[in-house]
Formats: sequence, structure tokens, C-alpha cells
Amino acid sequence: MRAWLRRFFQAKRRFKFAREGKWFIAITIGVGFAAINTGNNLLFLVLGMLLALFIASGIMSELALARLTLQRQPPPRLHAGRPFLMGITLKNAKRHLPSFSIEIEDLLGGRPLDKKCYFLKIPAGRQQSTSYRHTFPRRGRYPFTGFRVSTKFPFGLLRRSRDIDAAGEVIVFPAVYDLPAPPPSSPSTFGDEARPRPGRRGDFLGLRDYRPGDDPRDVNWRKTAQRGRPVVREHQDERQRRVTLQLDNGLPTGAQLEEHEALERAISLCASLAAHYIARGYTVRLIARGDSVGAGMGPAHLARMLRCLALLETATPDTAFASATGDPDGETLTIGPRGVTSVAA
Repeated sequence: MRAWLRRFFQAKRRFKFAREGKWFIAITIGVGFAAINTGNNLLFLVLGMLLALFIASGIMSELALARLTLQRQPPPRLHAGRPFLMGITLKNAKRHLPSFSIEIEDLLGGRPLDKKCYFLKIPAGRQQSTSYRHTFPRRGRYPFTGFRVSTKFPFGLLRRSRDIDAAGEVIVFPAVYDLPAPPPSSPSTFGDEARPRPGRRGDFLGLRDYRPGDDPRDVNWRKTAQRGRPVVREHQDERQRRVTLQLDNGLPTGAQLEEHEALERAISLCASLAAHYIARGYTVRLIARGDSVGAGMGPAHLARMLRCLALLETATPDTAFASATGDPDGETLTIGPRGVTSVAA
């Protein structure tokens, strides 16, 4: 009992009269003045009924909000500017009483988001799930502090709400978009196609006639039989499948808003390039001023790169890059607010 009373008085509650509630209070006050001035028993009876109705509304709304627990289920990956669905699960921990007409607002930094979730009825001991749609405009870390639970049950006279602590955070990755063409492999116009070089291993490049010194394991026996002369398979040079993305995130002190926006576009382009190359089986490395991600490939490595870009802060131009920028076995793309330049291996 003491623990319940302590939770009751410590909970942060808010009251806001609805339009109908304001009219109800005005009528109640009018009936009260009339009953006092006239001494009419019937008016006192009506006044008592109105006050009882208002008290019953407060008690029932408090019971509707009691012993509710919430959980949020963010999607595995969020990108700036892309809508997503945030899952919300509401559980009614009361043994016998259901809760009606519950509205949920997620608190971001102590302030409610512009979206709400609505539950019409949650039976005792049961839970229900729904979701709301939202879009974060920029990359970065977004801390959630809890939920605001409110109800106008049962008569719609006032909105009673209370805050439930449920800390959490989401990391919003930079915007990623599809590139219209492969990135350049030389200092040329963006979108030029790289000319592949033959190698021992890598993606299939083509067929050619056998030359002395070729590995017999590369002989294509079917084509050899068709042409009547030895034919071997060629593979793309693995060195063309290693890329270093060098992001220049340096801005001078007091940079204008346009410069910051240009840097955000550069970070988004860097994330798009990383997704583009990793989707094609490249080994990709990320280097920035003050942070870096080692060479790797696959979806898990892409997630590490996107997280690094999501939390990357602006550095001063004299801040050194986190590691050496050159890659003798691949190519280096330098991304900055002014565009992309390429240095081939």
C-alpha cells in the first residue's frame, strides 16, 4: 500500500480541460451560485450530482492510467529523410480492470513527437501493439526519455496524462540514395565507367586464347572443344575491388549554414557510395578527420560505416585524418562539400 501511494504521488500528472469540460465546470459553478442564493433543495441535489460526476470522471481516468507499461520497437535501420514505423507495445498490468481510450505520445528529449498512438481498449493482463509513422530530417543520435500516456475516459470532460520513464535512443543514418552510374576510377566526370583489368581471381571478365604460362585450371573446356583451340577464363583484378572513401569533414570556425548543408550532402554522398560499392562486393574503407572504419565488406560492415557517418562531427580544417589515406591495392575517392575526386591506384 505504501509503495502504491508513493508511486501515485510521485507520478507526473497533467490535467487539461476539454471544451466540453469547460462548459461543464461553468454550468456547475452557475448551479452552485444559484443553489446558495436561493436555498433550493433541488438545485443542491443537481449540484451534488454534477460534482459526483466530475469526481467519478477523475477516479475512473486515474484507474485507466494505472499500471500501464510501454515498450518501443524501432526498426533495425533508420535513414534521414526516410519515413519509418516505430512500434509501440502497451501492456495493462492490472488484474481485473481494463483500460479504455488510451493515447500514447513518444517523448524525444522531454518533448512529445507530433504523432500519437491510440488504443481503444486494453483488457486486464493483456498487451497490444501498434505503430506511428515519423521521419527524422537529419542524421545523428536521438534520445528518447519516455512516454506521455493520456486519456479522456470516461466522459471526455478533461484530459488526464502522466509521463512514464522509458529511456532509449536511435541512431539515424545519413540519407542513402541510388547512384545513377558507377563512381569514377580516375579524376574525370562523375559517372564514368572503370575499365576492368585482368587478374587471377575476382569477377568473371571474359574469355581469351590460351597463352604460355596460363594456369591450366582456368581452361574452359567447353569453349575449347567448340573452337578447337585452348580457351581460358579471365577474372577481374581484385585490386580494382578495393576502395577507400576519404571524407573531408573539416569546416572553418564560424562556417555559414550553406557550408554545413554542403557538408551534410557530402556525408550523404559518402554513405551512398559505401552502399553502392559494398552491394557490388567491394572491400571499402572509410577515413575522416577524427574517425575511421577499417576495410571490410558485407552488410555488417556497411552498418558500421553508416553508424560512423551518422555520429561524425564537424572538425576544423587542421585536424588530421584518422589514418593513412593511400591504398596501394585500390583506389581512393575524396568526398567533400565541393564534390568527389578520385585517385586511382
